[in-house]
Amino acid sequence: MSDWRELNRANWDERVAVHLGGPGYDLAPLRAGQGRLNAIEEAELGSVAGLRVLHLQCHFGKDSLILVQRGAEVTGLDFSGPAVEAARSLAAELGLAARFVQADLYDAPAAIPEPASFDLVFTTWGTITWLPDVARWARVVAHFLRPGGALYFADAHPAALVFDDMAGVDASGRPGWFAPYFGRDPLVIDDPSDYADPNARLANQRQVNWLHSLGDILGALHDAGLRLEWLHEHPRVTWRMFRCLVHDGDGCWAWPDRPWLPLSFSLRAVRLDPSTTGRP
Repeated sequence: MSDWRELNRANWDERVAVHLGGPGYDLAPLRAGQGRLNAIEEAELGSVAGLRVLHLQCHFGKDSLILVQRGAEVTGLDFSGPAVEAARSLAAELGLAARFVQADLYDAPAAIPEPASFDLVFTTWGTITWLPDVARWARVVAHFLRPGGALYFADAHPAALVFDDMAGVDASGRPGWFAPYFGRDPLVIDDPSDYADPNARLANQRQVNWLHSLGDILGALHDAGLRLEWLHEHPRVTWRMFRCLVHDGDGCWAWPDRPWLPLSFSLRAVRLDPSTTGRP
């Protein structure tokens, strides 16, 4: 899949206008100076006032600017030109000082030549599924964190990504088997729908994803020199991953009856001091 990056970029370039004009991203609280993250991050992230934050795969900058409103100095990075342009325009509209850089995730160290200078790397929701090499992703995260700095990461649980409505649903409406948990082959998906706007139909519908197991993710962070502080598994997720999910009253989507399996997970991992660990 040599063209995976170009296919995914075209898909995300098109989504920018959909998300700016659709119902899935409510910018009114942000414009009122009261932007809120999703309920899971709100419960876990803590204060960011005074921190230098790098928001990887920031899309059009909504969450980046929420962190700026809370006193953080934020740099956002995304590979989509329209997304970065929209982020800069939104920051200017709101009078918020934030830096947005267009670059592929793997090229971030060259695009932002500031190693070991960030207090927090923030990466959430639908990010590493677009990347073939999770070990290289973890090394990029570690590259930017100062010793003692932390990664906050939240995303779909890989156990849930084994299933998808595209594979059919059973009699109770639960999704069918879609991808093997221990599979490592790229998943080439033709899907014109958009997670944030049920009425949208994308012209650039082909996308390439990868399923990274929980062990692969944690192992990659460990090998890159990060120490896990905590990991939480959640029976809910921030978008309607499956049609059978229902609103949980807190802005997330959950199973309608019992928590059959985790839908998302989050973690905090701290960059160790290379001078004391011998790690790069």
